[in-house]
Amino acid sequence: METRLATTANAAAIAEIYNQGITDRAATFEVRPRTVDDVRGWFKAAYPIVVVVEDDAVIAFAATSLYRTRECYSGIAEFSVYVARDKRRRGAGRIAMQALLQEAQRCGFWKLLSRIFVENLASRALMRDLGFREVGVYHQHGKLDGRWRDVVIVEYVIEENLI
Repeated sequence: METRLATTANAAAIAEIYNQGITDRAATFEVRPRTVDDVRGWFKAAYPIVVVVEDDAVIAFAATSLYRTRECYSGIAEFSVYVARDKRRRGAGRIAMQALLQEAQRCGFWKLLSRIFVENLASRALMRDLGFREVGVYHQHGKLDGRWRDVVIVEYVIEENLI
């Protein structure tokens, strides 16, 4: 497995992987599948996206996005990481996140954060292993399929961890 910065040429593979995550209902409140054009739109912003490639196929991605529009938060990015369903539990998520942390640091971000469903123990363990701190829990943060879901807030302060 190797990592590299994603390009718009990877949009179809990223959309396919993300849509698996939407269908699985274990990692996002999103319910609308993403199109290739939706994903191409992610590249219009100055936020790094990395892919993990194995045998010339994208098997995982990690992406940053806008945290808040206020200028004082310009060095903070939200992140997400998704692995193709048939490639999970092989380290691709870890590799994607390590590459994303490096790219985020290179781009001048000082913090990454996200929210993880409390019951998503594999993602929570991975983030802890990578040096993320669990900040707290948002209770009833959103409904998915008519059911309230709680999320754990995680953060990684890049300068403290010096990746």
